[in-house]
Amino acid sequence: MPDSLISESTTTSVVLLATTPACRLSCADGTLLDRIGDQLTVLPVRDVQVVTPGGGLGADLRGVAKIARTATGAVAVLPADLVAHTEALALLLEHPARDTAALISYDPAAAPMRPPVSVEGGRIAAAGSSFHLVPEANATFRGVLQAGEADLASLADIAEELAELADTGKLGPVTAVEAIDLLLVGLVRSGVPVRAAGLGPLHADRVTGQNAADIAVTRLADVDEAKVRLDTSVKEDDGFFATFFVSSWSRHLVKPAVRLKLTPNTVTGVSAALALLAAVWFSAGTPAGRLAGALLLYLSFALDCLDGQLARYTRTFSPLGAWADGMSDRLKEYAVYVGLAFGFGGNDIWYLAVAAMILQVVRHAIDYTYAGAVTDANRIGAMWGRPARSLLESEDARRAPGVLGLAQLMERDTIARWIKKIIVLPIGERMALIAVTAAGWNARVTFLALLCWGGVAALYQLAGRIARSAR
Repeated sequence: MPDSLISESTTTSVVLLATTPACRLSCADGTLLDRIGDQLTVLPVRDVQVVTPGGGLGADLRGVAKIARTATGAVAVLPADLVAHTEALALLLEHPARDTAALISYDPAAAPMRPPVSVEGGRIAAAGSSFHLVPEANATFRGVLQAGEADLASLADIAEELAELADTGKLGPVTAVEAIDLLLVGLVRSGVPVRAAGLGPLHADRVTGQNAADIAVTRLADVDEAKVRLDTSVKEDDGFFATFFVSSWSRHLVKPAVRLKLTPNTVTGVSAALALLAAVWFSAGTPAGRLAGALLLYLSFALDCLDGQLARYTRTFSPLGAWADGMSDRLKEYAVYVGLAFGFGGNDIWYLAVAAMILQVVRHAIDYTYAGAVTDANRIGAMWGRPARSLLESEDARRAPGVLGLAQLMERDTIARWIKKIIVLPIGERMALIAVTAAGWNARVTFLALLCWGGVAALYQLAGRIARSAR
């Protein structure tokens, strides 16, 4: 299934709120309204509907509601007084999930300028406006909101309710400038999950005067959008080996892969083929064969990282791609086990190989069953299933007992955090362990190392899951 293009059926409709005088301010490309219109032409947008001044805040909100009720896909609401990087808009408009999300910034310097929000576990837990306070804000809303198709009815209902409140004066002295801020407040307060799409080093600023517009446009040139896109294609929370021994150089293959029109699924397939070839070399049982197998396994893992980087860079995720990537990881690893066992010879080695496979199956079961339980708990509103806030902000991080408390305390120190990542033996560390022990020693050493380290990792994971579930 090709995943390099986003189909027409999944593109987003845009509601452009050109209801404030600032959208007519001048810039190098004409007016701010012209500028943002040009930006939208290079993004996967089905249509752009402009809401113009015609009756105040209430009328603007009803215009949004009318569009939301007739839309057949995700709807993004943007103010035309916005000066933003095109890449910042793409964080929402090109995201394959087409979910309900809002563009936010964690930059403290921007806090006085835009409505505050509180972000917990990647979602907006509270949102503010001039009429709504957020006591524990840790980010600011940057004025770009998207409602997924499943939430369009909620968006329409909220817009109509807010319009009624605005018309009757129950929102206080709010103006059309705050229409999009109020919509975010309404979505969050109604319980709609709103993903927080972080800007990172990119800029998105609403302006009110020509001087502010000139400054905002000038600031855009301070950031290399292409570099930011490449940087964000590299997984942030990866393992130690993947971060320092693979992603540090595999990122430079992303642009060549794009030029060659390779899809993430193609890269996944090549990665699997290299791992199977490594298993064949391991099965030879010779020192040269084990060395060749180790090198091929390393390259296979590098491509395994590259497929995710390519998917994030091109924003071409797909359910098939995610499933194929996960399945190929298991296939590659177990094929290598078989190759090593064949190459070593004898019946005893197969007991170690099967034991290593079983241990990995158990470890994956611990992870995936717990993740499923958290998803179900979050769906019904159970407290223990809610996404955790930053450990540095949580009082629980100082009071949590046992393994959970230790894990949370380790998050506070950079070195300890990396040690924690290494302890759980993620796939990068496993591939490195297999490659080094197979090339330097033999299959027996490889399987014994996997069983010892994997056993410690399994106990650590199990203890942590039990401790967190029992809170």
